Amino acid sequence: MASIRRFLVISLGNPGATYRDTYHSAGHNVLSGLQRLISAEQPAFSSERHGKKATLASIGPRYSLIQSPAIMNVSGPWVAKTYREHLDALGLEPGELGVVLVHDDLEEELGVVKLRDWARSHRGHNGVKSVNASLQVPRDLTVKWGRISVGIGRPSERDNKTVADFVLSKMPRFSKELLEDKGSKGVLGALLELEAKNKKMEEGQR
Repeated sequence: MASIRRFLVISLGNPGATYRDTYHSAGHNVLSGLQRLISAEQPAFSSERHGKKATLASIGPRYSLIQSPAIMNVSGPWVAKTYREHLDALGLEPGELGVVLVHDDLEEELGVVKLRDWARSHRGHNGVKSVNASLQVPRDLTVKWGRISVGIGRPSERDNKTVADFVLSKMPRFSKELLEDKGSKGVLGALLELEAKNKKMEEGQR
C-alpha cells in the first residue's frame, strides 16, 4: 500500500462575504486559524483556481488547505473535481493523498472538534451528504480519509426554520475568535491523530 505523501484538507461553507462569518461557514474560520497556527510551514491563503472555481487556498509541503467556494448543500461535485485535479497536478496515486473534510457540527458545543471516520453517519449535514454522493471512496482508502467536525452549538428550539436562521446568522466576535483559536488547535490535533493512525497502519504492513 502506498504511503500518504499529502493531505487535501477542504473546509465546507457558503460563498460570498454575506455568509463568510456565519456559523455554517465555521470550517472556513478554523482553516484560516490553522494556517496561522502553522504559518512557519504553511503559506498564507491566496486566491487560486481549484475545481475550475476561484477559491482561497494554502498549498504547503504537507497540507493543501482549500476553502470550498461552492454552496454548502451542493458542494460534492466541486470537492470531487478538486480531488481528481489534485491527484493529476501533483502526480499522486490515490493511496498517496489523504482527504479530510472540515465542517460545522450542530450536535457539539462551540469549538469542540472531533475526528470522525469518513464512513460514519453524516448526522443530517447536507454538505457531507453531497460530498458522499459525489466522491465514492474505495474501501481500502477510507482509513486514510477523515472528517473533522467543528462544534457550533445549537439553538434551544429545534424546528427547521430556527435552526436554518441560526446556522446562517453572523457569529459574534467572541465565537469567531474562539473557533479560530480553540477550533484551529483542535483541527491540528485531529490531523496529527489521523497521520499517526496512518503511519502505524503502514508500519504494520511492512
